Amino acid sequence: MPVLVDLQRSDHHLVARGAAIADLAGAPTAGVDIALVNNMPDAALIATERQIYDLLAAAAKNRIVRLHFYMMETLPRSDWGRDYAKRFYRNVGELVNRRLDGVIVTGAEPKAAVLTEEPYWSTFGQLVDWADENTTSTLFSCLAVHGALLHVDGVKRRPLPAKCIGVFTQTRTIDHDLLHGVAPTFRMPHARWNEVEQDCLSACGYSVLARSDESGADCFVRQQRKSLFVHFQGHPEYDAQTLLGEFRRDMGRFLRRESDVCPTIPKGYLDAEAEQIMVAFRDKAVLNRSAEFFGDFPVDRLVRGLRNVWRPTASLIYRNWLSYLELRQSRKPAAGALLGTTLGNATLG
Repeated sequence: MPVLVDLQRSDHHLVARGAAIADLAGAPTAGVDIALVNNMPDAALIATERQIYDLLAAAAKNRIVRLHFYMMETLPRSDWGRDYAKRFYRNVGELVNRRLDGVIVTGAEPKAAVLTEEPYWSTFGQLVDWADENTTSTLFSCLAVHGALLHVDGVKRRPLPAKCIGVFTQTRTIDHDLLHGVAPTFRMPHARWNEVEQDCLSACGYSVLARSDESGADCFVRQQRKSLFVHFQGHPEYDAQTLLGEFRRDMGRFLRRESDVCPTIPKGYLDAEAEQIMVAFRDKAVLNRSAEFFGDFPVDRLVRGLRNVWRPTASLIYRNWLSYLELRQSRKPAAGALLGTTLGNATLG
């Protein structure tokens, strides 16, 4: 069964992929309602929608899943991004008027040196507090993980000496319903400049479900007051070409001298031939640092052998999450549990 997408317009790209537009007035009450709070930069907005939709569709099987799009208006965007959001997204302030089982909060590209200085920080904190009181479970990804940990527990992320980027083998550390049926080891993509250390997570009562010596904690959870917070420092939603696109973006910034850091080649991602091609291009980029050289990026040769080896595991984890939401529906808190609390421009209650 396709995921039902809550859209006001039929010209959204997911409709062409087979998504059904949810008729909220006449939709059946069975199934789960999930919000996607998409904080990705403009260039990744559409790709992120597609990735989350495809992953939910693969995980849902015969379940009814209604997907709602939300965005923080305080997140800086281009004119195109603001127009796109106006057409297809609701402001997170309207979340208080919906009864939702789960929320997926994506990361954002950091602009400030300190998260609390980001222009959306206050809205993000209000979103986290609302999610704890008004959802069964919330999934945080990448930077959203670091923001939630800082807001809830005061845990600060630490910068890495080099970007953690690649597909890393993760090892299950404990048994948990979220990883039911998942192999003892599996691979998962990561792409970030910062991390939260496992010792800090354990000290704050988080259960680390999977980790890697190379990429650190991959997935960890903690039951909050009313919501199970699930954190992914990695990106189970990524498709096969996403890491290549991120490396290419970073290389373009380096060649245009917008960044002084020549990007790290993703580990465990390319086959031997493709890695040799990328190493050769990177070496030439260091010697021939110019915007013109970016046109020689060998994307066609690199993309041929890419495989999404993490999709089966990611689909299974999301399927387990959907099962959890269904089983806990009878315990869903009443709407308006946070009387007098504001989220964006809306008031709960």
